[in-house]
Amino acid sequence: MRYLKKLLSFVFLFIMGLALWQCAQRSNPSGGPKDLTPPVLLRTEPENFTTEFKAEKIRLYFDELIKLSDVQNQLIVSPPLKYPPQITPQGGPAKYIEIVLKDTLKENTTYTFNFGQSIVDNNEGNPNSFLSYVFSTGTYIDSLTLSGAVKDAFNRKADEFISVMLYEIDTSYTDSTIYKTVPNYITNTLDSLPLFHLKNLKPGKYSLVALKDANKDNLFNQRQDKIGFLQDTITIPTDSIYLLNLFLEEPDYNISVPSYVAKNHILFGYQGDHEDIKIESLTTLPDSVKTLIRKDREKDTLDFWLTPTDIDSIVFTVSNEKMEAIDTFTVKTRKLPLDSLQLSSNVRGKFNFEDAFSILANTPIAALDTNQIALFVSDSINAAYTMVLDSIENKVDFDFAIEPNQKYSFEIMPGAITDFFGIQNDTLNYRFSTGSFADYGNLRVNVGGDVVYPLIVQLTNDDGETQREIIAPESQIFEFNNLDPAQYRIRVIFDANGNGKWDTGSYLRKIQPERVSYYPDVIDVRANWELEQTFIISN
Repeated sequence: MRYLKKLLSFVFLFIMGLALWQCAQRSNPSGGPKDLTPPVLLRTEPENFTTEFKAEKIRLYFDELIKLSDVQNQLIVSPPLKYPPQITPQGGPAKYIEIVLKDTLKENTTYTFNFGQSIVDNNEGNPNSFLSYVFSTGTYIDSLTLSGAVKDAFNRKADEFISVMLYEIDTSYTDSTIYKTVPNYITNTLDSLPLFHLKNLKPGKYSLVALKDANKDNLFNQRQDKIGFLQDTITIPTDSIYLLNLFLEEPDYNISVPSYVAKNHILFGYQGDHEDIKIESLTTLPDSVKTLIRKDREKDTLDFWLTPTDIDSIVFTVSNEKMEAIDTFTVKTRKLPLDSLQLSSNVRGKFNFEDAFSILANTPIAALDTNQIALFVSDSINAAYTMVLDSIENKVDFDFAIEPNQKYSFEIMPGAITDFFGIQNDTLNYRFSTGSFADYGNLRVNVGGDVVYPLIVQLTNDDGETQREIIAPESQIFEFNNLDPAQYRIRVIFDANGNGKWDTGSYLRKIQPERVSYYPDVIDVRANWELEQTFIISN
């Protein structure tokens, strides 16, 4: 019994000592749990959902210090105001937001100020998400809604901050309204999900449009804004959910003022389709002057090539019969050097089995001499090849047998290539090599479900850049062989007009862009692997 008492006394003294030792240790004070609570709206002046609104200033009071974050993108006022309101605080924190109206408000109209996620607390940045302030200049608040989503017609991901607009179809509405008049209602998809929700709408018939509004002026600018539109009229109220496909239109025809970029080279920049453009010289050129017009390989420009002349200026007409447009330009000579022949190869270092070897020129290629071009394999064997001049792309394409683990060398002797001005190449040597088939992977893609041919099946990287494509006029298995090990995505284009490329839409002509579908997962292609994937496309 005595032993038990001593043991209990020892345990008690040990625990007390441990407690005192812990109390004596220095430690940093705890800051407590992180604040995750967003600021709370306490009251507003005038009250939210006020009718017969006549105030020029609005205040929103919160339970803690707040600040504004990205309010230029986040705040959406519907209907849009001609003059942006003055909003404070823009700098330091405060416990209220003040909105000073600079506009004359419309009569009998419900206005919505949607702040998105722009109102955050001062310390942790917690947002009061999608706070709205609503008032009406009439005797009641409109309460109808419209919802939907926006997707990009070509890219896998939609842009952020897409404006979704409703235009009332009345006696003043035309297809050109979106170019010159702000909408009746507007909302924004913000930067999270590509969803939209229009609120406080009145009954009526409307046109629904989405814009990636570069100028933030609530007007459609064809040359820089992506657009999506619904073909049918919307009657509100409605329970339907709407999907808008966003696309960048082909710009309308436009020709830039031409200018000399070299003594033998005049540049004509354009927008639209170059196939319908005709360039003619009104100035009578000497018989010794030869001219040639070519489309630039990469840019939207037409290259007017001419042998050097001492004429001070040339008068051109540029016509587009399809657009019934004719422009006249006077191009004055400048002191510039000549553009001289320069050649380059499309291959650097490693040559993949699915690649094509080409030689590209900067001035128009006029003639080839096959006797001055030789292909060597493993530095010694003279190999057979064929070549074709592509005058549209201004390049020479070569075809030859490609074997694994080989070194190739194209020897281009002087005089092999002659350009439009009679200039010939110097000695050139292009070297490249192949690897092993085991360095690559093979992918087979089966496409099924809601499919209509012709199709274009593309492999892209994560940025949407095309790495490989197969154009199929009818049903087939899509074989992508000798792929570099990497992660790929599958993009399927429904090539409705069979022209071998994706075609965008047109708002005025009421043409939607060609349909595009993406396989939902990433395809991991590895070296020396055979992979088969099935893509079932749903409507």
